[in-house]
Amino acid sequence: MAHLYLVDHQRLIAGETVRLTGDEAHHAAKAARLRVGERVQIGDGRGHLARAEATSVDADAVELVVVEASMVDREQPEVWLAQSLAKQGRDEQAVEQATEVGVDRVVPLSTERAVVKWDEAKKTSGHERWQRIVREATKQSLQPYLADVDPLHSLTELLERADIQFIALDHRAEKSILDVPIEPLPGAAPIVLAVGPEGGWSDGEKEAIVAAGGGLAKLGNGVLRASSAGPIALALMRARLRQW
Repeated sequence: MAHLYLVDHQRLIAGETVRLTGDEAHHAAKAARLRVGERVQIGDGRGHLARAEATSVDADAVELVVVEASMVDREQPEVWLAQSLAKQGRDEQAVEQATEVGVDRVVPLSTERAVVKWDEAKKTSGHERWQRIVREATKQSLQPYLADVDPLHSLTELLERADIQFIALDHRAEKSILDVPIEPLPGAAPIVLAVGPEGGWSDGEKEAIVAAGGGLAKLGNGVLRASSAGPIALALMRARLRQW
């Protein structure tokens, strides 16, 4: 299966030697059984991708020489996912699949009707877990950019931002995700697709969204799970922006 190894703070330039350490080295040496002379794909999570040849393989450290390198420009405008916390791991499934689609940023979202709540300890452990999910999904799907994961936000905190285009998914909305107004040009503010809890947005939350200038958009005529709404909306938005 295709796999991307991520390296931090190393130059991906032809002829340069890079090192995999920690979990990356262990996966390459033990799980993937990488051998000297074999080539793999590596990236830095910031758009640089390279093919590199293994010159030394050990479970603690793998050394590779970059054979060829390229830079992938980030699509504009960016598309973010604000994902409401959900039970039975559906929020984590959404984050994983959104990463495979190419989400640019993930925002854990606290909403009124969400069953799952993060206390102070969970704000740290939950954030770290979402970061791990994004990192692994980035490698599996060969994404050139590693999405940032923000700390937990309330809806109010997110709506107070003036530098985003906010769209809340709501199956009762009048406009489709394909028709809701956006600024699609490169350089425009990021488009934030917000997924509410499976109980839906409260009336107060919808009023706050509209009052803040945000849009409401639906995905067809049915009601989707929290695990699928975000990734599907993200895919449709990517297609609408001609980024796919």
